[in-house]
Amino acid sequence: MTHHFHPSVLREYDIRGVVGETLGPEDARAIGRCFATLLAADGGTKVVVGYDGRLSSVMLEAELVEGITDCGLDVVRIGLSPTPMLYYAENSAEDVQGGIQVTGSHNPADHNGFKIVFRGRPFFGADLQRLGIIARGGDWLRAETKGRIENREVLGAYVDRMLEGLRGLPTDGLANLRVGWDAGNGAAGPALEALVQRLPGEHHLLFTEVNGHFPNHHPDPTEEANLADLRRLVAEKRLDFGVAFDGDGDRIGVVDGLGRIIWGDQLLMIYAEDLLRMMPGATIIADVKASQALFARIEALGGKPLMWKSGHSHIKSKMKETGAPLAGEMTGHVFLPTNTSVLMMRSMRRCG
Repeated sequence: MTHHFHPSVLREYDIRGVVGETLGPEDARAIGRCFATLLAADGGTKVVVGYDGRLSSVMLEAELVEGITDCGLDVVRIGLSPTPMLYYAENSAEDVQGGIQVTGSHNPADHNGFKIVFRGRPFFGADLQRLGIIARGGDWLRAETKGRIENREVLGAYVDRMLEGLRGLPTDGLANLRVGWDAGNGAAGPALEALVQRLPGEHHLLFTEVNGHFPNHHPDPTEEANLADLRRLVAEKRLDFGVAFDGDGDRIGVVDGLGRIIWGDQLLMIYAEDLLRMMPGATIIADVKASQALFARIEALGGKPLMWKSGHSHIKSKMKETGAPLAGEMTGHVFLPTNTSVLMMRSMRRCG
């Protein structure tokens, strides 16, 4: 038994394709088998799996799980989830050594794919090509018995973790904030609803119902046209600022109280100002698409700017290598391995 992926599917830092054309159920099962084979060779025994709200995600997740358990590894299913919740589940569970999220991210509704974590580190580049090599040779693990499947509730613990940064923080200023949120009918919706119920301040939500057709707008907040509903909400309600999410909730778009877009490099400048007060001289990473103004601003604030390759896996790997406490991309990915909630809440106030 061998399998050949379409040449366009195994990308640099994730797996992506058009469902029914370049990506299908056989691919998902092969990804499960190949990843399980690599993880088992490294001593791993259990994989956590989640999926976004796309119409094809349930089918692909089921095939992925079959592939993993075919190789004798166990699976923890966390169900419908934003990608950061999958990362949290993989990192916080002591009995799990890898994670796979079925997601098409910010791409059109008929696209889908997979984001992978291997023992807490990004799985990309040569790692993904190894999946193709194993599949072409049919060299995946043959197990005498199938792995077991467990369903695990993670949403509550995930929301608790996001709120940890507010502990001990004066809430007077936060209570006066008036914020708009646009989930874009993506997978962030349920987590966002649970989160804002426990946040100080006044919150107005758009499109939190998960719908794989994305009936209101395309789920890419880096495109100005997709922020029109959020800008309208901010203007009508006279809010301080608004935040929009992509299809799997791992990138944001931000508008201020006047409806102006705060682009990714501008957002990083705001975060950097607070971070460098708390951690003078810290290294801050941005991708090659960011403006020179960002790097100059980091330097002027006493930080050490570092330009690096675009792509969330590249950035996260560089953060691990350098110990940088903050990084970001023009795409709206923001990486904060320190006390993220405090930094976010203090900094986002300035957007108003």
